[in-house]
Amino acid sequence: MLTKIDELKDRIEARKLLINAKLVELRADARHEAAGIRDKLSASLSELETTLHDGWDNVNDSVRAKLDAWLARD
Repeated sequence: MLTKIDELKDRIEARKLLINAKLVELRADARHEAAGIRDKLSASLSELETTLHDGWDNVNDSVRAKLDAWLARD
């Protein structure tokens, strides 16, 4: 049975895959708007990595709330 953390991790990993795929697509786009979107997506992934700096084994209620907010925002 999946725990809440396992389910959250799966949702986060799925979103990361989508963002990374979008970044690959945007790298081929030379428009100015694409650069802004790339920057936003890269910053979002950076924020995620900062939130998870202690790893999934150390996710507490505060980190879980930040991760839920990250999922809702992006």
